[in-house]
Amino acid sequence: MNTTNSVFVIAEVSANHGGDFDAAKATIKAIAETGADAVKLQTYTADTLTINHDGPEFLAATRGTIWEGRTLYDLYREAYTPWEWHAELKTLAESLGLTFFSSPFDPTAVDFLEDLGVPIYKIASFEITDIPLIEYTASKGKPMIVSTGIADAGDIQAAVDACRRAGNNDITLLQCTSSYPAPVDAANLRMIPNLAETFGVKSGLSDHTMGSAVAVAAAALGATMVEKHFILDRGSGGPDATFSMEPQEFAEMVQQIRIVEQALGKIDYSLTEKKRAGRAFARSLYVVEDIAEGAVLDNTNVRSIRPGKGVAPRHLPEVLGRRAIRDLKRGEPLDWTMFR
Repeated sequence: MNTTNSVFVIAEVSANHGGDFDAAKATIKAIAETGADAVKLQTYTADTLTINHDGPEFLAATRGTIWEGRTLYDLYREAYTPWEWHAELKTLAESLGLTFFSSPFDPTAVDFLEDLGVPIYKIASFEITDIPLIEYTASKGKPMIVSTGIADAGDIQAAVDACRRAGNNDITLLQCTSSYPAPVDAANLRMIPNLAETFGVKSGLSDHTMGSAVAVAAAALGATMVEKHFILDRGSGGPDATFSMEPQEFAEMVQQIRIVEQALGKIDYSLTEKKRAGRAFARSLYVVEDIAEGAVLDNTNVRSIRPGKGVAPRHLPEVLGRRAIRDLKRGEPLDWTMFR
């Protein structure tokens, strides 16, 4: 996972191709124009995720999503990306300078993606408790990204441990709110640095909130990765359309993240040339009233003012009460040779 940017920005396609291969290709082309680093798919079929059953526990609505009345099987059958598309989409993405990878949802998807040569794997939030899947995926030796949307601390530790048991220590945990769209007050961005510190990994954000504010704030908090859903046109509809970003919105978010990257800078207390030049306009001690030779320097004739050519203001207590050794003119910067 090579990038010159400190925040790796991922555009999630998910179901936003609407089952149209040409739309999928157009989506990847549009993603490349936004400045994103990567495009991500989801690799599953309805049968690898669930069974065709209309019992109440198999309704998507029971999970509090926007897909009320849909069975899980019907939803996944609509939303999946045909596996036969992957190779051509990968070639296209890479030709445009994008990293192409996917979320596998079962071992057959891992094997399929491994044959394609994807460079990264992502474990989706609802799969974080599938430790055998995580361990198998991690065993391929590629960087692992794990969303934490439904996890408690024990689930997260178990997922991290599974990666490490497989000999894989390249792990990024993504703070995630598994609501679609997610309310801003549930984003809990303070988790981002805490995830990194607590579990000894990299951390970032998988964001389902509306707009870019949460993603940009994540960058400011040290996220190494930000993922957002991408769609050509929300008006086209689809299972994920309402919380996905259109091209111009996504591009503006990327630009804002890059500005934050520059603004974060580094910890550095040294004086740069610009700072040194600026110190010429700092405060210093100046003669503000004419002082005769032998007269006492006091608060009426010596003050701390701008610019910064005189004795530093911190020395004022040492200066007051001294006597001028020559006539001093108003507007002269005070120096140590002027008094005794």
